[in-house]
Amino acid sequence: MQFAKRLAPLQSNVFADMDQAKARARAAGRDLIDLSLGSSDLPAAEHVIEAIAASLSDQSTHGYLLFHGTQAFRQAAATWYEKKFGIAVDPETEVLPLVGSQEGTAHLPLAVLNPGDFALLLDPGYPSHAGGVYLASGQIYPMPLLAENNFLPIFADIPGPVLAQSRMMVLSYPHNPTAAIAPLSFFQEAVAFCQQHNLVLVHDFPYADLVFDGTALPSVLQADPDKSVSIEFFTLSKSYNMGGFRIGYAIGNAKLIRALRQVKAAVDFNQYRGILNGAIAALTGPQESIQVTVETFQQRRDAFVTALNRIGWQVPMPTATMYVWAKLPERWSQNSMEFCTQMVEATGVAASPGAGFGKSGEGYVRFALVHEPAILKTAVDRIAQYLEAH
Repeated sequence: MQFAKRLAPLQSNVFADMDQAKARARAAGRDLIDLSLGSSDLPAAEHVIEAIAASLSDQSTHGYLLFHGTQAFRQAAATWYEKKFGIAVDPETEVLPLVGSQEGTAHLPLAVLNPGDFALLLDPGYPSHAGGVYLASGQIYPMPLLAENNFLPIFADIPGPVLAQSRMMVLSYPHNPTAAIAPLSFFQEAVAFCQQHNLVLVHDFPYADLVFDGTALPSVLQADPDKSVSIEFFTLSKSYNMGGFRIGYAIGNAKLIRALRQVKAAVDFNQYRGILNGAIAALTGPQESIQVTVETFQQRRDAFVTALNRIGWQVPMPTATMYVWAKLPERWSQNSMEFCTQMVEATGVAASPGAGFGKSGEGYVRFALVHEPAILKTAVDRIAQYLEAH
């Protein structure tokens, strides 16, 4: 039996590799503290759950849901966006429901790339961004993100021959895994660069609300209000703790929205209408739960980073996301996978190796703040024992 060559780059996945190491730790009787996955442990708001629950007894929600049946959700998304960022959005032509933003960013390359075309991706970056390019038989040019550049790419470093064969650029700020943020001036530079080189500008924006200390986050469409080259992806997984419900949406250039809709039409219909009803309740209802979520992760950030610094592992205090991006001690600086697999098997504390997010991620690990402060402090105590023993 033969399989497509495009599957070859998908053989290894940071989360799958760590899952095997976690399984070995459990088999050895370790009490697992899993900080490797950014899956929120917080609940969705009660009014969201009630909207979904009420839909279950409504037989009209039990059938297929086609695009025109999503109009109420698209309107809610457009209204939410306009209120938050001040840019007008047409819910009929500039909004598309998604099975999470990951599905959208993985499918978009099928609508933009021809085989052999380049996509410009952040390195390190979220794995599904690369996966979508591979499935479209495209090539990846990694844009290195370095601490000395505030984990922002340098567009001038992209070689001319690569640019000539490039069709899209993918950005994502606040950034997973580095937790870096980008100012509006950076997005303005990115929009001008993509306009100059005829590139589609993709911005994956799952952490639109998860920012600390009162910092304001820009949308890429504020730098491209005419939506000339840009499309932005949103999810309800982080702000509204609805990761398991798999609901997101895209907002942007009408031609890009239509092209992505054509790809989706060949693959799926839409989610269960009850999930969209819950999402509408989230976007249009009380927003106090978002602030509670932000405050919760800020408290966890403070506790975890303070504890790491106390044991001598100096890491910066992130401004956004639910992650801590930690530079490894010298001994493991060239093998983050070895560090993470050995640490989870020895201590039960699981983190994500930086190398799993791209070549420039080597030398770092990512911790997800998905436990309460007391558990995070316990994790740091175990990490300290491991570091002392090695």
